[in-house]
Amino acid sequence: MLGMIMAIIDSTIVNVALDTMAGNLGSSIDEVSWVVTGYILSNVVVMPLNGFLTALLGRKTYYALSLALFTGASFLCGTAHSVGTLLIYRVIQGIGGGALQPTAQSILFESFPLERRGQAMALFGIGAMVGPAIGPTLGGYIIDNYSWPLIFFINVPIGIIALLMTLAFVPDPHYIKRPDTANFDWLGLGSMVVGLASLQYVLERGQHDDWYASSTIILLTITSILGIGLFVVRQLTVKNPIVNLRVFRSRSFTAGNLLGVITGFGLFGTALILPLFFQSLLGFSAFATGMALMPGAIATAISMPIAGRLADRIDERIPILFGMLLFGGATWWMGSLNQAAGYWDVFWPRVFQGFSLGFLFVPLSTVTMAAVPRAETPNASGLYTLIRQLGGSLGIAILTTILQRDQTSAYQNLAAGVAISHPAVAQALQKATHLFMAQGHTLWESQRLALLSIAQMVQTNALAISYDDLFRFSGAIFFLVLPAILLLKNPNGSNKAAP
Repeated sequence: MLGMIMAIIDSTIVNVALDTMAGNLGSSIDEVSWVVTGYILSNVVVMPLNGFLTALLGRKTYYALSLALFTGASFLCGTAHSVGTLLIYRVIQGIGGGALQPTAQSILFESFPLERRGQAMALFGIGAMVGPAIGPTLGGYIIDNYSWPLIFFINVPIGIIALLMTLAFVPDPHYIKRPDTANFDWLGLGSMVVGLASLQYVLERGQHDDWYASSTIILLTITSILGIGLFVVRQLTVKNPIVNLRVFRSRSFTAGNLLGVITGFGLFGTALILPLFFQSLLGFSAFATGMALMPGAIATAISMPIAGRLADRIDERIPILFGMLLFGGATWWMGSLNQAAGYWDVFWPRVFQGFSLGFLFVPLSTVTMAAVPRAETPNASGLYTLIRQLGGSLGIAILTTILQRDQTSAYQNLAAGVAISHPAVAQALQKATHLFMAQGHTLWESQRLALLSIAQMVQTNALAISYDDLFRFSGAIFFLVLPAILLLKNPNGSNKAAP
């Protein structure tokens, strides 16, 4: 759990430190943002290899090596004095971090007896869901009170403790067989690395580069399609695949991954949009933003054990349905907020969002993994984690694109109605002009400042409209995918006997 929480927090904690890091390292925000992108790129490449590397090295050795790599790279990140050096260390850190989450899931799932796997997924979910909420809060506090290297150094003692505990307590299952490496599928590995890295780059940088106006995005989109296509064909035809895609023959596993894309969309997409909403529209500081996100994290921590116990006693599809409806409703509710909203206006929507995630994540993970044979659990958990991560990246790409384009459209529509001939506009201009003249400005300066203030008012209202539309769109997505729950098999029936 310690390793997994570190890995998840590190994917979000850096976001609030980008401004400070750019200033201290003498780079632009665009350059330093590669520190985030590089970490995620190396993450997604390692995740699907979880099953193969676990079988090749043994679970204990593989998890211990991943922890050591992540912890050592965290220390190096804190010592970096240039963006280039920091990027290299972050890629190495991502290679170690990409293994921690799926390996932790498989360890927990296999260590608990069949009748307590819902509780195992509840433990796993506390780290997986609370991590993205704790990251910005912790990062904001460190940046406001200390220096940015501490966001990396803080991993070192935790990583050392996790490594020692791994060596002492994590077993090597007897049923995991060492793979045949004599005919290793290098072509499959190469196509996977190229395809996934290209896809993640497109999702991460598409909006920044104006999508298909960029030749780089076009080229990498084609590369990702060809690379992933070749990878899938290889894994379905070679004798010893490095990633066993045949687990998708299970209807529950496939349907669970489809819903996993949506939960990733909700978790990671809103984890990015909410801080932007709090800071750019409501004017919250980095630490205040973290505190505004905290009620959701606490609610998630409360709901996880409840959902875990329910998952072991009732049809998991019921809490999944409840979680989808609650998250969609709470997100739609946030679509009614405006620029005058304060902490308590966002408190209850965040509480309901956070509470719903426990009922989404725990039973969904349990029912998705329940039909997978025990020996295939490391491979399946790697794929499940990867697909949820890609769902999050897809959500971020879609939401940021909609936000920018909707804001432009809303501004144009609002600005079209702002004419000097409109009585309300003329009155507002006159009132603002008198206000600025009372502050000692000349008539010309006061008129210019009055016009700027009205332009700013229109811009703020356009931003509020775009965020409201975005929240309602996100909520609607959860309602639209509800029929996919019917594809999940009842794990209290035949599925639970399979492992």
